[in-house]
Amino acid sequence: GAAGGLPAKYIPRRTKPMVALRVSALLALGVTASEHNANPIRRVVTMLQAMSNKVVAEGKKEQELFDKFMCYCTNGADALANSIKAADTKIPQTESALKEAAANKAQFEADVKQHQTDRAEAKEAIAAATALREKQAAEYAKISADYDANIAAMGKAITAIGAGAAGFLQTTAATSVRRLAIDMDISPADRDQVMAFLAQGQGFGYAPKSGQIVGILKQMKETMEGDLATATAAEQKAIGIFDELIAAKEKQINADTAAIESKIERIGNLGVEIETMKADLSDTANAMIEDKKFLADLAKNCAVKEKEWAERSKTRAEELLALADTIKLLN
Repeated sequence: GAAGGLPAKYIPRRTKPMVALRVSALLALGVTASEHNANPIRRVVTMLQAMSNKVVAEGKKEQELFDKFMCYCTNGADALANSIKAADTKIPQTESALKEAAANKAQFEADVKQHQTDRAEAKEAIAAATALREKQAAEYAKISADYDANIAAMGKAITAIGAGAAGFLQTTAATSVRRLAIDMDISPADRDQVMAFLAQGQGFGYAPKSGQIVGILKQMKETMEGDLATATAAEQKAIGIFDELIAAKEKQINADTAAIESKIERIGNLGVEIETMKADLSDTANAMIEDKKFLADLAKNCAVKEKEWAERSKTRAEELLALADTIKLLN
């Protein structure tokens, strides 16, 4: 079928009275002409037959147009009904997808904020750990330098006292030994012996006493070396902990950065999808409203056309019947 309305020729143009008037006129013409022609009635019959043929031909054309219109009424109504049904199915599906997309977008936005917070905290942790490490390294450097200097001084003192070198008491090593004897945690007896030895003007001629002093100094040196080793081990452990912390935090920062970039991109895509679905939902809803309205109008218009066609068909049949009766009568 094809869309379109019925042409103007669908409007009845002939009625039975009109046929009667035309026939009367023809008959009058025939009677008048009978005075001049041998068979005037035959001429009238021929004209009426031509009229009948014309009515039949026009009826066929009008029938074709009416059939096309009714085909459109049937197929158009089916198409509209299918469109409405499809929209009725699509709308809740789109609404569900839209709701899901909005929820995912909100979740991704919350995730991005959390990743940003975690990344900031990781950076702060790195800054704090770095500051602490620098402080610990500076402290260790000072302690290590002091131990190295004191151990070196103690070594010189042990060597000098063991060798009976004169003038030791006037050296910086002797001053360091005196200070260490006061500061270090040694027994009071050992401290007194060392201080007395350092205080005497000439003590290097007493070998037994020098041997005791060297033994005390060696013990002090070993204690300092042990303390330095402990401090060094603690420093190495602190460095290891720091390195592990920095590696873990940097890994977390990289992961958070990758997640932020990925989810921001997903948020952007979801934003586009949501707007597209909103537009599609609005278009589908509006189209369904229009289809329902058009379907209702189509049914009404088709009913009107069917009624008009019935009247036109009846009029044409009466017209043809009147022509046939008249031709029969004249024959």
